[in-house]
Amino acid sequence: MDEERLRIGEIAAQSGVNVQTIRYYERRGLLKKPNRRPSGYREYLPDVVRLIRFIKRAQELGFTLKEVQELLWLREDRDASSWDVRAAANAKIKDIDTKMESLGAVRRALQVLVASCNCEGSTRECPILESLENPKPKKGVKP
Repeated sequence: MDEERLRIGEIAAQSGVNVQTIRYYERRGLLKKPNRRPSGYREYLPDVVRLIRFIKRAQELGFTLKEVQELLWLREDRDASSWDVRAAANAKIKDIDTKMESLGAVRRALQVLVASCNCEGSTRECPILESLENPKPKKGVKP
């Protein structure tokens, strides 16, 4: 007996994304192009819901769609090992650590600006706005 087929709206509702997201994933190659009914409607197997949830969860963990594609390939590659997946996850952790360091520097710079503002006078005298209009050159970089 044939498996139940679902339309794109049903897949979207069950997976928690909108239909445009599903179409985008198809264009990016994350989802296989579905069969179409004679009416032209896409029809999907129910396991596509699980695949979309996999993609969304990977994105929540910081993976780009390109990286998600690589994870999907690893998932399908019978010769790949868990070490390959672990290496991808470790690379993502390193990337996140780098971004966190950068965000920490931005936070510290904002804290310095906030501390320099006594909130007296007009915005024309605001040290925060002044700093945005006339930033100090970075060390080693000539204006």
